[in-house]
Amino acid sequence: MWRFSGRRGLCAVQRLSSGVHHKVWREKSDQACDRALQYKVGEKIHGFTVNQVTPVPELFLTAVKLSHDNTGARYLHLAREDNNNLFSVQFRTTPMDSTGVPHVLEHTVLCGSQKYPCRDPFFKMLNRSLSTFMNAFTASDYTMYPFSTQNPKDFQNLLSVYLDATFFPCLRELDFWQEGWRLEHEDPSDPQTPLIFKGVVFNEMKGAFTDNERIFSQHLQNKLLPDHTYSVVSGGDPLCIPELTWEQLKQFHTTHYHPSNARFFTYGNFPLEDHLKQIHEEALSKFQKMEESTAVPAQKYWDKPREFHITCGPDSLATDATKQTTVSVSFLLPDITNTFEAFTLNLLSSLLISGPNSPFYKALIESGLGTDFSPDVGKGFEDDQIEALLHKIEIQMKHQSASFGMALTSYIASCWNHDGDPVELLQMGSQLTKFRKCLKENPKFLQEKVEQYFKNNPHRLTLSMKPDDRYYEKQTQMETEKLEQKVNSLSQADKKQIYEKGLELQKQQSKHQDASCLPALKVSDIEPTMPFTKFDIALSAGDVPVQYCPQPTNGIVYFRAFSSLNTLPEELRPFVPLFCTVLTKLGCGILNYREQAQQIELKTGGMTVTPHVLPDDSQLDTYEQGVLFSSLCLERNLPDMMHLWSEIFNNPCFEEEEHFKVLVRMSAQELSNGIPDSGHLYAALRAGKTLTPAGDLQETFSGMDQVKVMKRIAEMTDIKPILRKLPRIKKYLLNCDNMRCSVNATPQQMPQAEKEVENFLRNVGRSKKERKPVRPHIVEKPTPSGPSGGAHADGSQIIRKLITDPTFKPCQMKTHFVLPFPVNYVGECVRTVPYADPDHASLKILARLMTAKFLHTEIREKGGAYGGGAKVTHTGIFTLYSYRDPNSIETLQSFGKAIDWAKSGKFTQQDIDEAKLSVFSAVDSPVAPSDKGMDHFLYGLSDEMKQTYREQLFAVTHDKLTSVSHKYLGIGKSTHGLAILGPENSKLAKDPSWIIR
Repeated sequence: MWRFSGRRGLCAVQRLSSGVHHKVWREKSDQACDRALQYKVGEKIHGFTVNQVTPVPELFLTAVKLSHDNTGARYLHLAREDNNNLFSVQFRTTPMDSTGVPHVLEHTVLCGSQKYPCRDPFFKMLNRSLSTFMNAFTASDYTMYPFSTQNPKDFQNLLSVYLDATFFPCLRELDFWQEGWRLEHEDPSDPQTPLIFKGVVFNEMKGAFTDNERIFSQHLQNKLLPDHTYSVVSGGDPLCIPELTWEQLKQFHTTHYHPSNARFFTYGNFPLEDHLKQIHEEALSKFQKMEESTAVPAQKYWDKPREFHITCGPDSLATDATKQTTVSVSFLLPDITNTFEAFTLNLLSSLLISGPNSPFYKALIESGLGTDFSPDVGKGFEDDQIEALLHKIEIQMKHQSASFGMALTSYIASCWNHDGDPVELLQMGSQLTKFRKCLKENPKFLQEKVEQYFKNNPHRLTLSMKPDDRYYEKQTQMETEKLEQKVNSLSQADKKQIYEKGLELQKQQSKHQDASCLPALKVSDIEPTMPFTKFDIALSAGDVPVQYCPQPTNGIVYFRAFSSLNTLPEELRPFVPLFCTVLTKLGCGILNYREQAQQIELKTGGMTVTPHVLPDDSQLDTYEQGVLFSSLCLERNLPDMMHLWSEIFNNPCFEEEEHFKVLVRMSAQELSNGIPDSGHLYAALRAGKTLTPAGDLQETFSGMDQVKVMKRIAEMTDIKPILRKLPRIKKYLLNCDNMRCSVNATPQQMPQAEKEVENFLRNVGRSKKERKPVRPHIVEKPTPSGPSGGAHADGSQIIRKLITDPTFKPCQMKTHFVLPFPVNYVGECVRTVPYADPDHASLKILARLMTAKFLHTEIREKGGAYGGGAKVTHTGIFTLYSYRDPNSIETLQSFGKAIDWAKSGKFTQQDIDEAKLSVFSAVDSPVAPSDKGMDHFLYGLSDEMKQTYREQLFAVTHDKLTSVSHKYLGIGKSTHGLAILGPENSKLAKDPSWIIR
């Protein structure tokens, strides 16, 4: 996977949030840290020497820094009482051309190694492990291979595969052809069809550069840092990738993938000694020290500013084609290894550009000069602004995410990559103290930084980008010329060899793979039962149910409220997402929108409002519609946060027409910018639109329908009619008639939380007259209560009011959204059964089986798409999809073949067991304390129901899998919907069954 990044600070405040203590309360949470504190500097362990042991109390961890005696490999272990343990190894990779060599190498090392010579061990391990995360990233100047798991045996298995892949890969020529690029006949078995470029990375990068924000960021880095590795595209420029040779790939591995150029990172509560022993024995003991040749020299400062202009593809969903220019002013800042300076400049850039109180927002957005600004841009600041930012950092240190190890390894990667001190980077407490001290001693501290780094800095780049209607045409033209040049230089013998190689690759891809050399967990390694979450439900302010879930939240309170949309008139529905986006951003009570933004930042960790369509667990044509209000705060700020919610509910401000316009334009632009990254999700939403009543509403709220609605609103010259809809929506939504709330906090905080929620609910109005639901068929469904909690001593429980549509008839619809992309996103959806139906568990295993054993080979390996697969969600919709795919109709044919394959039952018990492991790794992925109990609160799923589902997953057999394949997936069995986002397609245009949008 290609990940864009750079070495020097183009600041953006790092998002860092602390990890999870699974079932561990604070008092007991120090065992891993205490163990690590026993290490002594100078101590020798399995070929490593301990260099430093540092407690980092603000993140509840102990850092142990080591180095490998023989090779000089660097090692950092962060001991923390978190059982979601993570490993990563990163290499400094500094290419000097845009052939994408580090990126192609990242793909190819994962295709087989000395100890594990089978094809594609990486993808095969996804099904032989209970990993909570597995991936690989190519950044601008490093390549990283991380995984995480909660199972110690699994950790050893994955570590063995990762070490062998990175240090001893096979790097076979055919794998290079498949993953990088190749010339191959359009139909490999027919030498009369034309030769074209194929390859996974080649197509991935063509897809990546359909995203105009990426084009801009890439050029910005290339031009601001032109002297060395940052002047090239590390992921590969599609026009340069075909220059890469297999020999160059192998050479790059030799010079860059050596322990002397490696940084190892482990995190969690597994013993460090075990990791060191395995890493030393399986990899490092086989190497000697090598002199590094990958260091990046400092960029020379310019003596005068520079300007550049570039072009990009047109945005067919943009609100105003004449206002599609992107401009940035960028500055070269000091080296990121200067930790405190980088910390200060991060804060400074946030003060300059984040939110409506920042000078850049006022000068650029509100003046009408731009609709949105890229966070690459860079008078004194008010105390409250600075306090709000420092408060944000305090919350980020306390908030616990489920994948903290991954957040940490990403956070330190760039700085450590250039020999900065990763431990210093983690000591945010001491950096904050130092920052406050500097401000106190010198009130002009920040103004002087602005002066030094922005005002008087001649290393300044002004970059502008305009769309060119012929951009993709020109790209295609250049690719065609490149192809012709390659093909014309081929002799007859070369052509014969290409044809034979193509057949050989096809044969390899179709051959049954023996993966028995790879380590694997067994189904018996999966925990038979899941841990249950305790919570209580009590009625507050009369009749509003509130779910209280005590969790070790580090002194943060998480509040949520869910309000039903049942009484909302139909014609207002398409505007609900916009209402949600702007509700907390237009001001409330006596606060204007600037003051409101300041209060939200000072007193909370954010307040968000999102529309939700929640499926029913037992009926496909039944669903719940509503809006979720979510926020978090430090316990000292709970009264202030609840007061802000009261004001937002009772006195929201809908008068700020100019600011509303700004928010609309930004929101429309963000939706449009998100399509290249989420095209497969949009295709799936559209394909499922006509299969269930909930699918139709989901498309309205978050599909291409919503993108189009926002484009239309943003183009309106008079926006008042839309603004006038907001108070109407408020009337139906912002009251506690049909509401439920939830609180996740420590047991000590619960009494105060109960009081504050009660105050909030008493403050929030009720409707004057009883409103009838718009749709007459309402089903009242109490959420199940059981031994895990769910009912209070007084018998209170949550009653969900679901909509049902007894007249609904699913129908097939095929839609092609024509977009100016060179790749496709394809979705096919099938209506199956709800979550509580025993067949759902079989479909869940089947989707994973089809992905791993059939679709991966057909769509990625043979078809050259970046990704593809099958999935089934709570909604009961079975989805087949592809991502950044050079094909469209062929992919739909592959979906059909996948269904035939499933019906034929050509899979083994081993295949089924692997699919179960893969499904359970998702089912059992760690849940943060802030999110515990949410399945019950939102979906009405009790732990007992989830345990039943778990048992159904274990019980899936070969017969059940072939049975559900025949019962639901075959033609004529269930209704299918299809959708494609992508370039013009003459075959689809001629087919009357397709709607072209």
